[in-house]
Amino acid sequence: MTSVLFVLNDGPYGSERSYNALRHALAVAKQDGAHIKLFLTADATACAIAGQSPPEGYYSIERMLKGLLVKKAAVGL
Repeated sequence: MTSVLFVLNDGPYGSERSYNALRHALAVAKQDGAHIKLFLTADATACAIAGQSPPEGYYSIERMLKGLLVKKAAVGL
């Protein structure tokens, strides 16, 4: 079993760092036996706010995070 920890510290919108980390985590989560852990710190805690309205042209960080939760990812703030 592979266990991967992603630490996010940038807000959900404004830069692509959190988006890219979640995109990478979703790709890893597709592998058999992969166990994903996310730790959201500082501005990245805003990624976990429900009911987000992403700015025009951005992906929904909330939807991406929910996709990881469906895959049994562990999330801490």
